[in-house]
Amino acid sequence: MTREMRKFVFLIHVISSVSWIGVDLVMAVLSFRGLTSDDPQTVATAYGALTMFCVPLLLTLGLLSLASGVTLGLGTRFGLLRYWWVATKLVISLVLTTLVLVALRPTLGDAGTEIATIDASLPDRLSEVKTNMIFPPIVSTSLLLFAAWLSVYKPWGPTRYGRRFLRVPARDRDSVSR
Repeated sequence: MTREMRKFVFLIHVISSVSWIGVDLVMAVLSFRGLTSDDPQTVATAYGALTMFCVPLLLTLGLLSLASGVTLGLGTRFGLLRYWWVATKLVISLVLTTLVLVALRPTLGDAGTEIATIDASLPDRLSEVKTNMIFPPIVSTSLLLFAAWLSVYKPWGPTRYGRRFLRVPARDRDSVSR
């Protein structure tokens, strides 16, 4: 990968990752608004906004961050599995992107439908439905900030594969990595 291409992919990676954190923060605000409201219509509106805007944005930004990260891993000396910090970031991106699809999207759709049908005279049921929605933005933002920390500090050193790769002379590395 040329230097200019690497810089461009890195820019895309940083922008998509920072945007992902931004959408998580918006999701936290909407989730908190839904959590603190006793009005079923307000809660349904907050969760409707989460479903309509946050889920597609989180999925798009997660896939973009994942694709640019994999491209950087394959196109730079860090590789995908040569260093623990890169492998950890890869797992974080895969898990969070998968959770948007298999957990967040269905949960928000079900919660929005259920809240719209709950009568205001059922405050216990309303509280039960909305309690768990504050956790996704907290967990996601925490993991993404941890991934950013990993990018800056690069702890833990090379993996077993990475140590073996680093021992191979530079002229022979292309054949080992394929």
